[in-house]
Amino acid sequence: MSNHRDRKDLPTGEDRNCPPETPEHRQHRKQHESDNQDEALDETFPASDPISPFVPAKTSD
Repeated sequence: MSNHRDRKDLPTGEDRNCPPETPEHRQHRKQHESDNQDEALDETFPASDPISPFVPAKTSD
């Protein structure tokens, strides 16, 4: 059996013998996750340090 997840990941529907997720349930779940992420971002503003995007260093040839 091939395991495509880390041990710390929550069990998926297959692991719990649950019925497959419906498209409506998936859309609701994804919207809920997005709303939670937006709320968390709003609660961190204004932060003392601005976001620093990762910019890879140039390689010397």
